[in-house]
Amino acid sequence: MIEGLLRELAPQVLGVLVRRYGSFDTCEDAVQEALLAASRQWPVEGVPEHPQAWLVAVASRRLVDEVRSDVARRRREEGAAAVALADERSQAPGAERPREHDDTLTLLLLCCHPALSPASQIALTLRAVGGLTTAEIASAFLVPEATMAQRISRAKATIRGRGFAPPPAEELPERMRVAEHVLYLVFNEGYAASSGPDLQRTELADEAIRLTRLLRRLAPRDDEVAGLLALMLLTDARRAARTGDGGALVPLAEQDRSLWDRDAIAEGIALVEGALASGPLGPYQLQAAIAAVHAEAADAETTDWPQILALYGLLERIAPGPTVALNRAVAVGMVDGPASGLVALDAIEGMDGHHRLEAVRAHLLEMAGEQGAARDAYRLAARLTTSLPEQRYLEGRAVRLG
Repeated sequence: MIEGLLRELAPQVLGVLVRRYGSFDTCEDAVQEALLAASRQWPVEGVPEHPQAWLVAVASRRLVDEVRSDVARRRREEGAAAVALADERSQAPGAERPREHDDTLTLLLLCCHPALSPASQIALTLRAVGGLTTAEIASAFLVPEATMAQRISRAKATIRGRGFAPPPAEELPERMRVAEHVLYLVFNEGYAASSGPDLQRTELADEAIRLTRLLRRLAPRDDEVAGLLALMLLTDARRAARTGDGGALVPLAEQDRSLWDRDAIAEGIALVEGALASGPLGPYQLQAAIAAVHAEAADAETTDWPQILALYGLLERIAPGPTVALNRAVAVGMVDGPASGLVALDAIEGMDGHHRLEAVRAHLLEMAGEQGAARDAYRLAARLTTSLPEQRYLEGRAVRLG
């Protein structure tokens, strides 16, 4: 309970401090020390009545100590210390006070600044907003901790001095889309790990869902945020059915649907229905609608593939790309037959050498009865993937074909 509360409060407290004092690095260090103090004291003394105020006050004192220890910043000491000490006197740990303004959305949008690379946006978001340690982020993306630390440090340097404030109104829609895209990438890496021994990295998927819920709470009228959350819930609802013995991959058509999380599915369907009814269509809403069609089918045989194909047609018009075209080719194969699916597959550009292209080709060839060609395509896909569960699954399909 306390760990979850601290994780939820961490970005709020960091946002407050960065807004007041401006130094991202120093404020983050102070917040980490405050969280550590809380993790030690709260289990013994109990959670204070106003836990966020407690953390802000403790972190502020840490900042004062840091400022006082640096003679070269004497002038800054006077200003920062006066603000922090006044804050301490009126807002001591546990003292009653109004709830702080929630700066988490501002912090998230700062971490998703367009000046940063996508990789840096993800890393900084997970560090500052998600509360993951540098070691945890490095482990999730299979890079050395030192490499991830450098990436996060460079990201902080890039946004230093850009001001802790919501972006101008004209920039907000673009920044929101960047934030959604970052959370979408984090979720995808958690749901289907791009490499390594495990099919899923549940801590990343869970964190993406948590942060998207937060984004929706802070931007309740954004239908694409609702669509993104719906997509995550509907997709993650299959988690328990996606792996078998020893972590083996179980494809959608073969999953035990009684293991699907029906509460998550109900919430996701309600979200996507509300989003589709209230505003213009967006790519996350359409992807969520496709996931909802799968979720509503009692089994693979009763899946409404014509509806899925129509939705992919809409998605391809508003958000074209090779991944959308690849998924549409699967739907074409299910509706019009594998030969038509293969024709659609051959028209895709930008995915040469990608294992998913060859895996879909193998699937369509197997549906068409071309076992030799399907076996070769499965083997090629297995060589191209860096995910061990996917590799084992694809090799197993090839073996089944003789």
